[in-house]
Amino acid sequence: MLKLFTTGFWEVIARLILRNKIAILIGIVAVTLFFSYQWKYMRFTYTEANLLPDDHEVNVTYNKFLDIFGEEGNLIVIGVKDSTLFTVDKLNAWNNLSESFKPYDEVETVVSIKDLQKLVKNNDAQKFDLEPFIKDSIHSLAQINSLKQELFEQYPFYDNFLFNKDTKTVRTAIYMKKDIVNTSLRKDFIEQILEPKIQEFEAANDLDVRVSGMPYIRTLNAKSIIDEIGLFIGAALLVTSLIFFFFFRSFRATFISLIVVCIGVMWTFGLLGLLKYEITVLTALIPPLIIVIGIPNCIFLINKFQHEVKLHGNKVKSLQRVITKIGNATLMTNITTASGFATFILTESKLLKEFGIVASLSILGIFVLCLLIIPIIYTFLPYPKERHLEHLNKRWIGTFVEWMVRMVKEHKIAIYSISLVLMIASIIGIYQIKISGSLIEDMPKDTEFFDDIRFFESEFNGIMPLEIMIDTKRKKGVMKLSTLKRMNELEEVINETPEFSKPISVVSLLKYSKQAYYNGNPKYYQLPTSQENSFILSYAKNSSSDVDLLKNFVDSTGQYARITTFMKDIGTDRMERIEEDLQARIDKVFPEEQYTITLTGKALVFQKGTKYLVKNLIISLSLAIFLISLFMAYMFRSFRMIIVSLIPNLLPLLVTAGLMGFLGVPIKPSTILVFSIAFGISVDDTIHFLAKYRQELQANHWKIRKSVFGALRETGVSMFYTSIVLFFGFSVFTISSFGGTVALGALVSATLLLAMLSNLLLLPSLLLSLERSIANKEVLREPSINIIPEEDDEEDI
Repeated sequence: MLKLFTTGFWEVIARLILRNKIAILIGIVAVTLFFSYQWKYMRFTYTEANLLPDDHEVNVTYNKFLDIFGEEGNLIVIGVKDSTLFTVDKLNAWNNLSESFKPYDEVETVVSIKDLQKLVKNNDAQKFDLEPFIKDSIHSLAQINSLKQELFEQYPFYDNFLFNKDTKTVRTAIYMKKDIVNTSLRKDFIEQILEPKIQEFEAANDLDVRVSGMPYIRTLNAKSIIDEIGLFIGAALLVTSLIFFFFFRSFRATFISLIVVCIGVMWTFGLLGLLKYEITVLTALIPPLIIVIGIPNCIFLINKFQHEVKLHGNKVKSLQRVITKIGNATLMTNITTASGFATFILTESKLLKEFGIVASLSILGIFVLCLLIIPIIYTFLPYPKERHLEHLNKRWIGTFVEWMVRMVKEHKIAIYSISLVLMIASIIGIYQIKISGSLIEDMPKDTEFFDDIRFFESEFNGIMPLEIMIDTKRKKGVMKLSTLKRMNELEEVINETPEFSKPISVVSLLKYSKQAYYNGNPKYYQLPTSQENSFILSYAKNSSSDVDLLKNFVDSTGQYARITTFMKDIGTDRMERIEEDLQARIDKVFPEEQYTITLTGKALVFQKGTKYLVKNLIISLSLAIFLISLFMAYMFRSFRMIIVSLIPNLLPLLVTAGLMGFLGVPIKPSTILVFSIAFGISVDDTIHFLAKYRQELQANHWKIRKSVFGALRETGVSMFYTSIVLFFGFSVFTISSFGGTVALGALVSATLLLAMLSNLLLLPSLLLSLERSIANKEVLREPSINIIPEEDDEEDI
């Protein structure tokens, strides 16, 4: 009954499409215009990818820190490492450049060498005064030498903040206003103000200025993502259309396919706008993915149309059969592909949810477009010419198919042996896979801003903020000497860790205050004793509000303090060991009943997010396998057939994972997508093959060998065509400047090529070897879903 309903359903669909073609085309145009109108709501992300759920403990902790101390990723640094900077003209020009940023509304404060001030003890008023190192401007080389001697040798408080006393590198800190740092105003400031001023300074003074900091990195990284969307779409269209034309040798068929996938891309952008999703490094991949996945749909439909036309010469009947015979199969394969993406919806990560929703809906959208547009356009076109059908008789394709048939007939043992060796080697490789939680690893490495990141890492030990928040559990608990001593002990541990920069906290300020209390003598740069503390704090309280340097490091109640350090770009494993060491020292130094100590910061949040994604990888892949197994069970009603169908698709995933281990490609947010995507796509070949195999069984009176080879010859060509398109289509991503995108493209391409060979060699070999176990007539004779209807003569429409 269901079988008759399914066949009848597609016959009804075929009639509706071919009899209402003008109305359907108008409807497609209307929907496309609607989605095009939604483009205005598209926006690009202005923050780092937060891979964790909003209610995850790490995010809750980070947001609590932001509530107390405000945005911590608002620092832009500009730096120069050049001995010629220490001349009168150039040093004045550098200071003027730094001063020029202060009037802008986007800037909260600027700290340069000219802004540095000495704390000077005022005995008469019993307070500290601020006295600038540079009162107006530099007038002589002697003044520069005196400044260098003071800063580099007498004031350790400023060392490794605005200068490196060993390499004489100088930098300026520009703090953007916290309320605009995650908006488009940040981008406008950097592109229209910061970069032009720096370029003008470089040209005038022959100095190389380095620029970095999280706002700057995020802006240039987002710009790279935007630039690559157009590049990917253009490259995907070019590559897939060239391959399509090479196979079909028809401008007409190629042009029709391009129309379909271009409309699909327009719908995808419209979905992003309609759902108000930001374009991230992941969602930016969806438009070219739709092109790569849409072209195989076109191949199946056009190939079937041309085959039918050649068979009986009736164009209308051919179009009807395209829909009734291929519609169900294409629907099933698109559903399985969409399922691979849709599994990400079930994760708790907002980034992955949005990617999964848009990708799966877009895949179903491209299926609908292919099924509607291709048959309708061909109704308006003349009968295909003989040269358009020549590709159906290509000898080299036939040679390839016959080679596969021969391999399955004569070399099953070799196929099994190679599969077993690959599986064992892959398992060994899997144990070598590393996890990467680096914020900058995937960023374009051939760009100037990436070189600048490495420069500041080398000179100042990193730019990725790591925050330690101390909750003393009582008001004004921070300024107790016992707390300060514990913080100082923790800072010593940070100083001993080469991956961290010199920490900044209230401890540094009190050490500086003691130095000032003793008339600037650098040997007194240390924490005050309990007796000295009361005197020094009384001087601080009598000072003007301009001297209140505590506000950025202690909250208004005096209960919370922060220690800020910057870390190098290090791997997840190393970061975990450092975190464990820090936590062990924290537990030892800060009694749990008196203090709550929290490690947080953007770099740490990102790394925790990567670890979270690895757990979700197993969940999403398991869900994909489970969902696709359900499709198989519904279609074939045989547990053995489910196992047989999964083996050829799981083996390529194992091999890919093994390759990642051997080649040193880590698991990270970009490469984590490989497995669910590849599995969802590769299982399409299995569905086509098994559907045809079942049809051959019925036609050949349950003769297993004849049916297997008949299915192999029939589906081998289409599977080869689509796999080649997918291989080169995903290879387009290897032109990216983002390392993760390159890895994604290369790994998915390799996996799909392996999956094609696995489905054309291992799957038929398994069917032959297990023929008595799986060739159950009662199971296979009446399928739940008749993917490919039996050959019959449909009525002309």
